Amino acid sequence: MDAKEMAKIAIAAMDEKKADDIRVIDIEEVSSIADFFIIANGNNPSQVHAIADFIEEKLGRAGVSPKQVEGYRNANWVLMDYGDVIIHIFDRENRLFYDLERIWKDGKMIDKDQL
Repeated sequence: MDAKEMAKIAIAAMDEKKADDIRVIDIEEVSSIADFFIIANGNNPSQVHAIADFIEEKLGRAGVSPKQVEGYRNANWVLMDYGDVIIHIFDRENRLFYDLERIWKDGKMIDKDQL
C-alpha cells in the first residue's frame, strides 16, 4: 500500500473519532524518514487512545501494521510509525508546546481532503 492510501485511511479514522485540527505535511522532499506527517489532537487521554486504537484497527484491516508506537501509555503524545506515514496524536497542551507544524515548516502543508 502506498503512503497516500495509508494517509487517507488514517485521516478517515481520525475524522470518525473526532480528532481536532488534523494536519498533513508532505515531507518527502525535505526528509528521508517519511513521506507524510499527520498531526492531530484529542481533547483528553481517552480520546487520544481511541484515535490511536482506531487508526491501528483500520490500517490493520488494510494489511498494514505500525513499525512502532510510542507514548500510548501516557496519551499526551502518541507517535505511530507506519514507515512512509508517521502519525502524531497529541493532547492540546503538548501539541502547542511541541508545535511540529513550525518545526516541519519546510514541508508542504496539504489539505486533508486533497490527498
